[in-house]
Amino acid sequence: MVFAGACSFGILSTFVKLAYREGYNAAEISVTQAFTGMLVLWLLGWIYRQNKAVMTRRQWGWLLLTGASIGLTSFVYYVSVAYIPASVAIVILMQFTWIGLLLDWICFRKRPSLLQLITTALILTGTWLGSGLATGGGQQLSLKGLLYAGASAFLYAIYIIANSRVGKQLHPLQKSAVIMMGSTIGIFLVNAQQLLVSTHFNTGLIRWALFLALFGTIIPPLLFAKGIPKVGAGVSGVIMTAELPVAIICSHIILKEPVNGWQWAGVVLMLLSMLLLNAHYFKR
Repeated sequence: MVFAGACSFGILSTFVKLAYREGYNAAEISVTQAFTGMLVLWLLGWIYRQNKAVMTRRQWGWLLLTGASIGLTSFVYYVSVAYIPASVAIVILMQFTWIGLLLDWICFRKRPSLLQLITTALILTGTWLGSGLATGGGQQLSLKGLLYAGASAFLYAIYIIANSRVGKQLHPLQKSAVIMMGSTIGIFLVNAQQLLVSTHFNTGLIRWALFLALFGTIIPPLLFAKGIPKVGAGVSGVIMTAELPVAIICSHIILKEPVNGWQWAGVVLMLLSMLLLNAHYFKR
């Protein structure tokens, strides 16, 4: 279940690029995806409302902010793939691993271990290879695209930290629905001026919204909610790195984006680094 959820996430950037070819933009795609996912999760939450807990205003506030962070993660990530290859954008997004360690250190005084520092260095080396910088391919990369991808990694790290600390006692469906509401609100507020005058809200956009919501905001949370408790957070974290090779394989096969041997070496190095970072969870 965890592996399937990660693979589901991995295909998104490729199909967002296909939606771009039909004239839609990141704001339209991300807000309709979040809104569709929110509606479906609220519907499922209503069907299984026997597990619904009463939420305080403080919980509502923090969950909405958590949702805004993942919503803006999707938005800026989708913007980045308009400027740089999807195979590079996913490599930059994966920097959330060491950014999360840094934020934990700054915000919660949780000092990283020597192993975490070593794996961070390995991840950065893998990024250098995977982005194409090692072979001079980085010269053709858009700085704007790289900055957007970096922002998505930073926002994703914030989301993971917030999600792990807020609403632990809530039912997964209830929590996910509120988070998706925050996601929709966050994306809309940032892009309100553009969205209010958009003329692209048609059946074509609805089709993309349903597809991306299914594989981005409905299936993965439900699979993770069921699978992660059975295998543990650490092992799940390793399995979820499957998103990286899936995204690169999809972009290579469907979008025909070139991926050379050094880039694959960088991807493998990053995956091994993440495995090393969470190796202690596999010990019995």
